[in-house]
Amino acid sequence: MYAIQGTGNGHLCRAMDIVPTLRKHANVDVLVSGTQADINLPFDIKYRLNGLSFIFGKHGGVDLWKTFVHSKFRLFIKEVNACPVQDYDLIINDFEPVSSWACNLKEKFCIALSHQAAAVDYSAPKTEEIDRLGKFILKHYAPHNEAYGFHFQSYTENIFTPIIRRQIREQKQSNKGHYTVYLPSYDDEALLGYLSRFPRVKWDVFSKHNKHRFTENNIRFQPIDNALFIESLASSEGVLCGAGFETPAEALFLKKKLLVIPMKNQYEQHLNAAALKDIGVPVVRNIKPENDVQIRDWLESKKIVDVDYRDEVDYIVQSILEKHANNIYS
Repeated sequence: MYAIQGTGNGHLCRAMDIVPTLRKHANVDVLVSGTQADINLPFDIKYRLNGLSFIFGKHGGVDLWKTFVHSKFRLFIKEVNACPVQDYDLIINDFEPVSSWACNLKEKFCIALSHQAAAVDYSAPKTEEIDRLGKFILKHYAPHNEAYGFHFQSYTENIFTPIIRRQIREQKQSNKGHYTVYLPSYDDEALLGYLSRFPRVKWDVFSKHNKHRFTENNIRFQPIDNALFIESLASSEGVLCGAGFETPAEALFLKKKLLVIPMKNQYEQHLNAAALKDIGVPVVRNIKPENDVQIRDWLESKKIVDVDYRDEVDYIVQSILEKHANNIYS
């Protein structure tokens, strides 16, 4: 079983390469839980569950209240109890809570293969932000027996550089002069108000908060569309986005200028911001006038952070399967 967290798009993007590679070596059933993703996977999914999702707010962070209200804990417990992990030889988990807690409950060996596993590793950069709750959630949200992770750099032998999906690797790069924006924790009104402060810049905004395309002055808004987003990303001058993992990694791979804004109430994003800052990516706290100077400096800069993200999917999958052959019948 390969289990995927469905909050946000990054886990699903990674699965596009991992699942077909796993299926070269084994029969694989896919489980997805969560309700906040915008990407359709190009393969069959056997289990679609509610899980536990974080709800994006409209003012720069995770909406903790909505997250709590929409969390159906009784349903979650029911899903954990019903999850048939005992029927599988191996469970590989990308920060997915239902299957991981089912493994924990039923004493089934569970392998974490996720960015979160790397973000909390002792060797990865740490944030100065004090968020005890966020740290606790990140460490205990999806328990596991063995961890492998992905990060912006390979800090240990169990941490790999990002898996860049084939759609990105095969995309032709160009520069049409616009800036691609993906800040799902801000609504359109907030982004329109702030980005209008830079009238000479062409902004291409992908929004989680509307289903219609419209343009106002120098800013184009459009709903999330995977193909259009990849096209915009690959042909941009630069990328302004949250401090998630996949989008910044893809922007770096495509040799684009990058600036990130970590979400409030999202400890993982502050860890990511620390790691990105460590390799030279500028970070700002929010879209407020106090950050105008730093954003203008970034817009005027020609600096691109150089990375080498090789295609190691086959190597990663084979290594994990070979190393854990003895756990198959445990």
